[in-house]
Amino acid sequence: MKTIKPFANESDSVGIADLTVENRTDRVALYGSLDLTRDKDGLKNARALRDLLDRVVTALEAEKDLPDRIPPPKATDSVDNPFA
Repeated sequence: MKTIKPFANESDSVGIADLTVENRTDRVALYGSLDLTRDKDGLKNARALRDLLDRVVTALEAEKDLPDRIPPPKATDSVDNPFA
């Protein structure tokens, strides 16, 4: 399964079932849904999520001067759909 190096860039993205994980330099965003079912697929997905979160925690723990909180992401401008 493809992995990411947390906080390393603004382009990496991985999926675990229907859960999407997007890398940013100031955050790791998770969205979608993930059912951890009681079967082999559920175990595979649970391990993938655990491994990802372990990498995020390790990266955060390695930071010497973490701020108390970062500002929320800036709002983006919306544009009309040119294909509608």
